Parts: sequence; C-alpha cells; structure tokens
Amino acid sequence: MFRFANPEYLYMLLLLPVLVAVHIISSIRRKRMLREYGDYELIRELMPDASEMRPKIKFWLAFSAIALSGILLARPQFGSRQDTVVRSGIETIICLDISNSMLAEDVAPSRLEKSKRIISNLVDQFQDDKIGLIVFAGDAFVQLPITSDFISAKIFLESISPSLVARQGTNIKEALTLASRSFTPNESVGKAVIVITDGENHEAGAVEAAKAAAESGHVVYVLGVGSPAGTPIPGSRNGEFRKDKDGNVIVTRLNEQMCRDIAEAGGGAYMYVDNTNSAEKALQKELDHLNKDDVETTIFTEFDEQFQIIAWIILALLIIELIISESRNARLRNISLFNSENEGEK
Repeated sequence: MFRFANPEYLYMLLLLPVLVAVHIISSIRRKRMLREYGDYELIRELMPDASEMRPKIKFWLAFSAIALSGILLARPQFGSRQDTVVRSGIETIICLDISNSMLAEDVAPSRLEKSKRIISNLVDQFQDDKIGLIVFAGDAFVQLPITSDFISAKIFLESISPSLVARQGTNIKEALTLASRSFTPNESVGKAVIVITDGENHEAGAVEAAKAAAESGHVVYVLGVGSPAGTPIPGSRNGEFRKDKDGNVIVTRLNEQMCRDIAEAGGGAYMYVDNTNSAEKALQKELDHLNKDDVETTIFTEFDEQFQIIAWIILALLIIELIISESRNARLRNISLFNSENEGEK
C-alpha cells in the first residue's frame, strides 16, 4: 500500500509548468536579442566557449530537483513495518452497558456519554497495558479484542450507541462470562474486568458470573452510573420520554445494591459515578494495585517512510547542476567529447 502523509505539498507541482514556460520564453527572447544584435552564426563563432546545451541541462536538473522536493515534502510512505516490544502492564476488559436506560440524563450529559468519557480518560492513563471492550444490553459481544492499540480503542468507543445491540435488556452475566474468555493466557499479569452499568439487571446469574471470574483470577470492578432516585429515559424526539406498553413513562433507577453485590463477588470494588471525576480516580488507584508483568506485544506500523531515496536523488541532482558550468572549458575544447557537443549544437 502506498500513500502520501502530507499530500497538500503536491500542489507545489502546479508550479512546474510555469517554470517550463518561463524557461522557454527566456530562451526565445535570448535568441531574438542575439539576432537583433547581429548575424547569429557569426556571433556564435565569436563566442566559442558559449554552450547552448549546458544551460538547458542545468535547468532540467534544477527542474527535476524542485519536482522531487514537492514529492519529498508530501512524505511518500509505502509498505508496513512490524515491531515486537516487551511491555510491563495489566490487562483490562471493560464491559459497557449500552441499554436504552443508559440514555438517561441524570448524569451529564447522559449516563452513556459519561461512561464513554470515563473510558476515554482511562485509556489516556494506560501506557504499557492492554485493553479490550465489550458492549452489552440483552446480548453481549466483543467490540474490541484485547489490544495495546489505544488509538483504535478510542475510535471504537466513539461509535458506540444502544443501536449496536438489537435485543434490549441488561445481561451482566453474559458480559462477565464473555470478558473472562477474552483475556490472554498469561497467568502472571493482573487482569481486571470493569463493568459500567446502571445495575438494572434483567437476567439472573450476574453475581455467580462475577464469582466465577474471581476464581479465574480476574478482579471485577463495578462503576454505577445514574441516580438511585430515578429519572425518565429520553425518547427519539426532544422533550419526549420513553413509555411502556400501557403508555406510562418509564423511569430508570441506579441499582446500587446489585452493583455492590457484583463487585463483592468479583473480589473488586464498587464506585459511584457522579458529575465529578472521583470514580475515575478511585478506579485508577485500584488498578495500580494489580500485578504487572512483562508481555511481548506486536505493534504494526501500517506505513513506512520512503523519503530517503528521494532525498539522495535530489542531492545528487543539485551537486551535478552545481558542477556543470554554462560555458565550455577552454582546456577541454579539443577533446572529442566536447567537439561532438559543439557539432551537435551546430
């Protein structure tokens, strides 16, 4: 695969036709002035050291160097590079609740958007760690397999919405079970499962799944998002709220007891998310206590810089252009090579 990292510099190439036009016009004007001055062939005989070819060669060398400079500044990149590095960190799987109740706005700007900001800030704190992302509602699926590519993690995070899961509900059990299967086989590294939810669990077995995760060596942390007092869920139109089949406005409440039970069974801690960053700080302190171990990570760089070859060509062209003089060397005039040049110009 080939690309230019800064293609805007290719606009410099639009100047090349202008340079050619200026060169042609200058050459024509020069010959016209010489003819006005006197007989053109006689003037050439009177200037034996003058050369018509050398200025042209110098121009095209400089022209080529300018053209390649535009391409150089555009940073041509080609191929791929693979590096293997050793990092010391932990593995974290985040299970994000994306059920419709997470659209509630009792936490600004909404439960879901607040959760996404927490994850984004958490990713910014990671250095040599690995992260995976699972989204769940009535079903759960892996949005991002465990990786050290934090840029991809943030890109995937931006696209998350309740529409990703067709079946609504809050199946924390399935999310925890899927998370336990998503870690690497490395048993010496600390592994954390972070569940971000409002705790409105509609399926049984969440506590048992958290206990099973703890038995496998995975610490389960739960971040509870929302208000225990309850709030309506915004509808598809501004000012409207979601209603049940009987026409009653649906009120969603944070189930803190469920969140605490899951965290306790998972050997972790429960943190309440409000409009401050206190939950983020508490979570980061908890993660800092996990065991870090050296892990080999393969990093792919999609494009490799290819400017070096062009830079050497430009340098060679400029050196040659500098060496070539516009007039012939009088001492070399009788050498066959330079005599042939003289004959060619005639």
